[in-house]
Amino acid sequence: MSHHTETLVIGAGPAGLTAAYLLSKHGHGVTVLESDPRQVGGISRTVSHNGYLFDIGGHRFFSKSKAVVDLWDEILPNDFIERPRLSRIFYNGKYYAYPLKAFEALKNLGVATSVACVASYLYARARPVKEPKNFHDWVRNQFGERLFSIFFKTYTEKVWGLSCDAISADWAAQRIKGLDLGSAIRDGVKRSLGLRRRAKAGGPVIKTLIESFRYPRRGPGMMWEAAAAKTEGQGGRVLLDRTVDSLNFDAKTGLWTVTAHRSDGSRETFTARHVVSSAPVRELVNAIRPRPLSTFNARALAYRDFITVALIAKSDKTFPDNWIYIHDPSVKVGRVQNFRSWSPEMIPDEAHTCLGLEYFCFEGDGLWTSPDEDLVALAKAEIGRIGLIDPADVVDACVVRQPKAYPVYDEDYASHVATVRRELERDYPTLHLVGRNGMHKYNNQDHAMMTAMLTVENIRAGARLHDVWRVNEDAEYTEAGVSGAQDALGSERLVPRKVA
Repeated sequence: MSHHTETLVIGAGPAGLTAAYLLSKHGHGVTVLESDPRQVGGISRTVSHNGYLFDIGGHRFFSKSKAVVDLWDEILPNDFIERPRLSRIFYNGKYYAYPLKAFEALKNLGVATSVACVASYLYARARPVKEPKNFHDWVRNQFGERLFSIFFKTYTEKVWGLSCDAISADWAAQRIKGLDLGSAIRDGVKRSLGLRRRAKAGGPVIKTLIESFRYPRRGPGMMWEAAAAKTEGQGGRVLLDRTVDSLNFDAKTGLWTVTAHRSDGSRETFTARHVVSSAPVRELVNAIRPRPLSTFNARALAYRDFITVALIAKSDKTFPDNWIYIHDPSVKVGRVQNFRSWSPEMIPDEAHTCLGLEYFCFEGDGLWTSPDEDLVALAKAEIGRIGLIDPADVVDACVVRQPKAYPVYDEDYASHVATVRRELERDYPTLHLVGRNGMHKYNNQDHAMMTAMLTVENIRAGARLHDVWRVNEDAEYTEAGVSGAQDALGSERLVPRKVA
């Protein structure tokens, strides 16, 4: 069966559905192909298990980009709730508020360790590693070796399965920059003394320091289910259970021919003028025919995968955190989500609690291939060791595996991405990469949406007005968001390049 559409979107996550919603809103023909046979949303979907709702990793709805916030309100106008933000670090048997509370940290670490941390920080600032290339060196320069080893090394190596010496400094610059120790300590002292006040309107906000956020009352999946429904209401199509096999570009006609298969073995063919892809770069490039020269570079890109074990317990033991970072090396769990603190509507009754234990892994490794019952047993044992709930109170559980949750920032990733990007932009001007995996950028939900929003402007203009790769590149945008497309891209504009 063959179908024609003006724009074909691969992937129904935040980036893909943002592009589809906006294109259909402006009267452009659009079809979305999503490989999941049951639901849209990608990593931002909401999973339902016996009436309990949980999301994959926890998705705050916070952005200083007015354009993004307005779009959230447009798609989901009546279902946001305001939630307090609280997260702590669990290290060496003790809890540390995150962001930092200076006096609590001093008390927990002890005077000797605290003095050593400050001395280590001052030494690092006086004698920094010049041109830091890896995560270890970057964090050591910003925080000192002692704080690196306590609050960064263990958790980061759990997340990535790599030594901090093998992770690119780009990762730290993208996810941590804007939060320096001096500002964190000043902020922490104010918190400890109860002097914290709201930032002045228009002042810079560091995302890691925000105290509240908005959240759809029944999880982030509400947003993307609504986006899919409204896209279809505007004449677009959102097709589930379609996994893309191949993409062929005819330079003479300017048309793409894309084939996809369904779980029942049937196949469909689509032709389109534009292709917007939020699929992992490795998978996309491997599907292009004839194969690009940069296929080798795309195949070298790595991904980190993710397992959530949701434990449902009959327990009145509660804690206020949205999530807790587990820096303790004695357990494998990396983070624990408390879904009631995200939204009370995620939990159907007051007598139970639901916690999500998050394990970072590689697809095919020992954790990933473990039977569900073994993963549940591990999660119960570790939640007991941490002391959050009694394993005996657990009455139900659910295991969700999420492949390619995070693009890996190893030492060579940037050169591989640059090579792929150069070839695709040169040879395929109507192929547009968007989103986290689509661009191999560990960006937040609002960043992913912004890449799609600017891509839609490019498609509608028939020229590359915006370089979407500059979204999320500098610290000011990464941590504070943007107030609009121009802020995302800076004051410069590329010379428009014709794409259609």
